[in-house]
Amino acid sequence: MSEVGNKKEPNKSIDTIGLYCPVPLFRTREALETMEIGDILEVLADDPASESDIQSFTKRTGHKLLKLEKDEDVFRFLIEKTK
Repeated sequence: MSEVGNKKEPNKSIDTIGLYCPVPLFRTREALETMEIGDILEVLADDPASESDIQSFTKRTGHKLLKLEKDEDVFRFLIEKTK
């Protein structure tokens, strides 16, 4: 993980824009499985269900949702792999 100031930068980014439930969640899970503990994953999604799906997924799995931003119709999630 790289840091710019106090801001953590993602180690990996996945773009799921245009994909709908459950694909963004599956791709998020697959990406996290390939990463090291402490790494940061950025997920871009425009499926409205991804907001609740990814929040529930991080709570259920214990990964840390560092940031959730919405810019117009696009969600940006930053998730830290914790285990």
